[in-house]
Amino acid sequence: MSSGGAMMGERATGLILCFSIALGGAGVPASGFAADMVIGAGSEAKVHYTVGRSICRQIQKGAQGLSCEVLRIEGQDAAEPLAVLGYVRDGAIEVGLVQSDWQYHAFLGTGPAKFMDVKFDNLRSLFSLHGEPFTIIARRDAAINTLDDLVGKRVNLGSPGSSQRVIMEMVMRARGWTQKSFQFVDELTDAEQSLALCHNRVQAIVTTVSHPNDAVAKTLELCDAKVVEISGPEIAKLIADNRFFAVTEVPAGIYHRAATAVRTFGVKVTAVSSADIDDDTAYAVVKTVFENLDKIKRIHRALGNLMPRRMMTDGLSAPLHPGAMRYFREQGMM
Repeated sequence: MSSGGAMMGERATGLILCFSIALGGAGVPASGFAADMVIGAGSEAKVHYTVGRSICRQIQKGAQGLSCEVLRIEGQDAAEPLAVLGYVRDGAIEVGLVQSDWQYHAFLGTGPAKFMDVKFDNLRSLFSLHGEPFTIIARRDAAINTLDDLVGKRVNLGSPGSSQRVIMEMVMRARGWTQKSFQFVDELTDAEQSLALCHNRVQAIVTTVSHPNDAVAKTLELCDAKVVEISGPEIAKLIADNRFFAVTEVPAGIYHRAATAVRTFGVKVTAVSSADIDDDTAYAVVKTVFENLDKIKRIHRALGNLMPRRMMTDGLSAPLHPGAMRYFREQGMM
């Protein structure tokens, strides 16, 4: 098992597992929805929901008169992506939007899915979308210009179980760091850490978000902070060893005093279905998205750099649905 599988296992608390197992056992009947097509997104994943609404609009306009709606799916903190995947697995919805690391562990039965009584082996990939980069934000007066500069500094690692905490611990393991490598560590939530940075309680914080992000923009300006590059041979190996990661960047010019792009890495948002939805339905979803990609790119700047050929490979761990493969083959993409 990869180091990612081990670290994701640490994030799966009893509460998360109990919630997910309960969801898997109960299921939600697909007949409960009036639409022909239902796309599910986590209730806290605002960009996912916005993307889902855009895809639905395009489906209703052009996919043979199919009706479509987006469902907000609630979970318990990090369990939300598993809740979305549970709905997909049980046939309650046709498409779920989740991060690539959750797709990976659910399909393979590792990490938070390792000890679950239910299986997610009927998941199938449709395509990937934008990235959610792992982002380090540091005070400008803290002399943190590279990843190495975090050593000996005051750092918020993120709350236990959060996505940023899991990835930060993977980075620490890759670099051979422990919490003792820092002068001081905190475990604040996203909502708390910006204030701690502004008040100089900590000198650096970590987050995983789609960029541009309003909260990040506010933090950078009010705390006189900057985004720090994350690169190096250990990071390259971390990405190579965990196929749900991909190299990405925080684009230039989207934040105050950020004239150059900053290299980092992160997960991808992926569109997942089950093997049980028919080929024509999967084909219609993929065809609609790829033929309206210019319109979808305009709904959020995070989607501006989508590239079709990478969308059929990046971050996809579950096998491609036959309906998706049919479209890609028709277009000469595989």
